[in-house]
Amino acid sequence: MEPVSSLSVNRPKTKRSSYRNELYGILFALPAILGLLIFTLGPMIYSLYMSFTDYSGSNSPTFIGLDNYTRMFSGEDQYFYKSLGVTLYFVVLSVPTGIIYSFLLAILLNRNIKGKAIFRTVFYLPSIVPIIAISFIWLWLLNPDLGLANELLRAIGLPGSQWIFGEKSVVPSLALMNLWTTGGTMIIFLAGLQDIPRSLYEAIEIDGGSKLHKLRNITIPMMTPTIFFNLIMGIINGFQVFSQAYVMTSGGPNNASLFYVFYLYREAFQFSRMGSASAIAWVLFIIIMLLTYMVFKTSKKWVYYEGDEAR
Repeated sequence: MEPVSSLSVNRPKTKRSSYRNELYGILFALPAILGLLIFTLGPMIYSLYMSFTDYSGSNSPTFIGLDNYTRMFSGEDQYFYKSLGVTLYFVVLSVPTGIIYSFLLAILLNRNIKGKAIFRTVFYLPSIVPIIAISFIWLWLLNPDLGLANELLRAIGLPGSQWIFGEKSVVPSLALMNLWTTGGTMIIFLAGLQDIPRSLYEAIEIDGGSKLHKLRNITIPMMTPTIFFNLIMGIINGFQVFSQAYVMTSGGPNNASLFYVFYLYREAFQFSRMGSASAIAWVLFIIIMLLTYMVFKTSKKWVYYEGDEAR
């Protein structure tokens, strides 16, 4: 009878211990949960309400229904579609080029070469430099009169460019500048490359395959989950670009670099239309959410996961 009595005595202690562990877990997670509720979800819900109001920051909010959204989509606000088109143009240019550039860079830095740790550091460092400092550096580099970029072009006999001071060249110039900050993406690709089993490459070598066969049949398929992640992050970050326009172009010339978030900033802090800015922010949230959903849906056709029986 002793084992039965000891078992019955130990059961309540086990339950109390389990409850205590759950309580400790909740207490440890509570700061993060409160931070999410107070500093993220709370402001988001409040901004959703503000998007249906007329509020300048100095008056009490006045409910106006869908007027802010109607003003945007009807074309009454001439800058809404302009900023959306400029931002989409930037995303189309910068995201694919950034992914391809950082992927090729990661392949090069994954090779057994002398001083590869130094090269990795050199290519990664620009990504941790504050974007404001980077913008000032590139503001000098892309100066059409005194900038280094045009000096190099002239040195090899090519004509210079207006770069960020030309309406047609400003967005491509900022997309080119974006390549300088792809060190973080390169590191993620580098980690993915080092996770590919060496035995797969050895199998192709035994079959007489070339480096191109390795790239096409092993490297790219095995890296599709990493490409997928970087694509999602690139789209999100691309639609949120702001500092370059704020520091370098002020949305010019002739609103050719009026990015969506810079347009939002002007509505909120230059024109004091907080309600309209909240509506603009929620439209951006919906656009990013829809694009992310579309990428997730198409990923089933091109993203390879090792061990996925469906493939």
